[in-house]
Amino acid sequence: MSSSSSSSSSNIFTNYPLLCALVAFTMAQSIKFFTSWYKERRWDIKQLVGSGGMPSSHSATVAALATAIGFQEGFGGALFAIALILACVVMYDATGVRLQAGRQAEVLNQIVYELPAEHPLAESRPLHELLGHTPPQVVAGGLLGIVTALVGHLIILSAS
Repeated sequence: MSSSSSSSSSNIFTNYPLLCALVAFTMAQSIKFFTSWYKERRWDIKQLVGSGGMPSSHSATVAALATAIGFQEGFGGALFAIALILACVVMYDATGVRLQAGRQAEVLNQIVYELPAEHPLAESRPLHELLGHTPPQVVAGGLLGIVTALVGHLIILSAS
């Protein structure tokens, strides 16, 4: 491996925006995992990777990414603009299309459940209902992402 590819591959482990996004995602999914245990008194491993719920891990991820890029590259730059628009699209989609798709899945599952046993669709596997997020879940995820990037920025400042 050449020295240039070696040094560029080690940069991924010090990529502040990427690390902030991954930490925010992990924190949001962990919150859902432990909240689920607290409410239901059982461990649900699906909560670590599943979509939906409080807070929105999608929103936390893109908000952390955009905020970290803003701190690193400047909030007036093109990279921040791209990241901000990406974050807005993801968050809008979570409360719009994906939320409505989840609600439609809920209705369809109820219809299939009420079908007579001899109907060909009666044995269909249920559709996944928890796809999107309510606005408070998206806001909570966004705030988690911003705080994660801010804490990361403060850690970097204190280390230098």
